[in-house]
Amino acid sequence: MGEEIKTTGFTPADKARFAGRLAQETHLARALFEQDKFSRDGHMVGFEIETWIVDHNYAPSSINQNLLEVLNHPLVVPELSRFNVELNCAPFRLEGDALTQAHNSLTDLWAKCNDVAHQLDANLVMIGTLPTIRDADLTLANMSPLNRYYALNQEVLRLRGGQPLHVNIAGRDRLASQHKDVMLEAATTSFQIHLKAPADLAHLYYNASVAASGPILAACGNAPFLFGKALWEETRIPLFEQAVKVPGPSRVSMGSGYATRSLIEIFEENLRDYDALLPMAFDDPPEAMRHLRLHNGVIWRWNRPLIGFDEGGAPHLRIEHRILPSGPTFIDMMANAALYLGLARAIAMSGNGGAGGVGFADAKRNFYAAARFGLDAKLEWPGEGEIAADRLLLERLLPDARAGLRDLGVAEADFLDIIEARVQTRQTGAAWQRKALEARDGDLYGLMAAYCERQRSGAPVHQWET
Repeated sequence: MGEEIKTTGFTPADKARFAGRLAQETHLARALFEQDKFSRDGHMVGFEIETWIVDHNYAPSSINQNLLEVLNHPLVVPELSRFNVELNCAPFRLEGDALTQAHNSLTDLWAKCNDVAHQLDANLVMIGTLPTIRDADLTLANMSPLNRYYALNQEVLRLRGGQPLHVNIAGRDRLASQHKDVMLEAATTSFQIHLKAPADLAHLYYNASVAASGPILAACGNAPFLFGKALWEETRIPLFEQAVKVPGPSRVSMGSGYATRSLIEIFEENLRDYDALLPMAFDDPPEAMRHLRLHNGVIWRWNRPLIGFDEGGAPHLRIEHRILPSGPTFIDMMANAALYLGLARAIAMSGNGGAGGVGFADAKRNFYAAARFGLDAKLEWPGEGEIAADRLLLERLLPDARAGLRDLGVAEADFLDIIEARVQTRQTGAAWQRKALEARDGDLYGLMAAYCERQRSGAPVHQWET
């Protein structure tokens, strides 16, 4: 959940104070790493699911404020646009049947949200990009009325010298668009996994998350269309990277490399290389790390280290795995989570600095190949050389993920049967959308009607008929 701020404008004095506090807190974080002060109690997991609100024609409906007011639930919060909301799952310990319990909890929350949406003549839908969204829908008039969003928009444009943001994506079709605001980001909706890691293993889990991102994404695509164009299997990836592009290092990326000794390297890179987008100064003590956490929150690495605090106040470390799309169903997303959690564990514990021998350049290439081509991607993997994504998953990585879940004490490898069937049938969410659109002669609204009907069934996407 993003943190709200009190203002939308910042003075030079604000920026200087923020810079000083950020440096102070980063130095404090280094001391905490060196003194081994971060919690070693790990393997807690939480989820964030970004969703769309659509009307009875399956076009976006800008009513999130009304829905949130009527629903009044602490785990459902606004997103950047008025036609998105975010569902959150309370953190749980990764053991036993935890994923089934999370599935049941989220399904119940989803039903409550949809009950309210129906009262407002709307529906909710989980999908990576909404096929019926129009470029003209992404305007400041449809931005959620929160200071952090207005300030983010203002600061991105300031850093760009007032120049519009340009999006160019070459896929099966080609898309070119420009905006004088950050609202293109609102077209990307994700399923984000938070993994609390024991302090001594956190950098290994980070490296493993990066190394595994390509093959995981290959099996999970659900965003093939934007503005009527057929683009990448996971169009969210290039769209988000270009939607908040400012001078300097990319704010949305795979990062600059693996962590060699600890995650402090990432936070020191934040301090050294990135301008403050939201230089809001707080009066909290340095130990709260408000400035470090706010600054890190507007650097959107696809695998993002986070500093948080346990209920007792002890600092802890989390990895936020941000690569996955929302949808198609809760059981699909729990299967995706099982793949990530099992594979991250297996790779993290395999030696080679937590990356399992996958070079960073290969991990990065794998990620973008998977985002563009899905299961058709050719990936580089140790001991295999270049290998098709589907073969790599079936022959190497699904067995590794099963072993990783067993090592964590998670008795739910059945979720990985869903991934296996999805890969064997080659029917990801993106693949189903392409086939379903062709069967409906290019009718995007008909596609969404069929998608929502099947999503309501709860069946995994590999079982959907087109």
